[in-house]
Amino acid sequence: MADISRRFGWRHLRSAPTSHIRHHKNGRPAHDGAGLSFWFQPLSAALSEVPVNDRELTMAFHARTADFQDVTVQATVTYRISEPGNAADRLDFSIDPDTGIWRGDPLEQLSTLLTETAQQHALDVLARTELAAALADGVAAVRERIAAGLAAESRLPATGIEVVAVRVVAIRPEPEVERALRTPARERIQQEADRATYERRAVAVERERTIAENELASRIELARREEQLVEQRGTNTRREAEEAAAADAVRTEAEAARTVRLAQAEAEAARASGEAKAGAQAAWLQVHGEADAATLHALAATRLAENLPRIDSLTLSPDMLTTLLDRLGRGERP
Repeated sequence: MADISRRFGWRHLRSAPTSHIRHHKNGRPAHDGAGLSFWFQPLSAALSEVPVNDRELTMAFHARTADFQDVTVQATVTYRISEPGNAADRLDFSIDPDTGIWRGDPLEQLSTLLTETAQQHALDVLARTELAAALADGVAAVRERIAAGLAAESRLPATGIEVVAVRVVAIRPEPEVERALRTPARERIQQEADRATYERRAVAVERERTIAENELASRIELARREEQLVEQRGTNTRREAEEAAAADAVRTEAEAARTVRLAQAEAEAARASGEAKAGAQAAWLQVHGEADAATLHALAATRLAENLPRIDSLTLSPDMLTTLLDRLGRGERP
């Protein structure tokens, strides 16, 4: 919308760069262009403002497929007014010289023209397409048909309208039909999910079984090794006992042989000692048998003296000394 200000009965118009302004003064063109700014007299001026920027037109309409199913088509058409002079000649883009507001609704007329043209071509395509195909591949087909139909529409270039792009957002059936169509897909997805769950559980069970078998095999191997260990320990214990018994037997035999040797040696020593003692006794007796009585008495006295206790002092009375001397003089023993 143009910005119009008042000064002393004059009006000043200032437009945006995306607006094309046409100013007629007394029926003759005075200004024609985009982004203009000028003074004018409202009583002799006729003003038109045509937007030249790109505009988005969203449309939604119902259609029926070849199998008599109702669908809703959602589409967007991007357009611009490339010839603002033609648009101003064919549609009412005049604005109020005091407020700058359109007197009519030209953009609504453009929207109606584009919507009806696009809807006509979309209905023509969907009327020959079954619902399943329309839902699967209908978006591309409808988009191409609408774009081609708008490009071939002669009224649009005559009005100065250029279609920039066409987009079909969706083609949707009625809610009941959509739910009915979703059911098999949902069941199939659920079946896939259930199968994946069962497969995952089967894999988990198989893994658990493998783990259990591995644990059982490990226990069996451990028990077998323990049995071998016990058997080896028994063998080692038995071998140690046998070796200890053999060592004891050898030690006993050695002790017995040693004892026998000691006994024999002691017996031999005793016999030799006895023989020596007997020989010495016999020699002693023989010597004593051949000796005279005085010698024997002297030996006896000597032995007696050897066996008598120690005598520190001896007192002889005169009588005893007289008797001993008398006996010695007669050659008698004391």
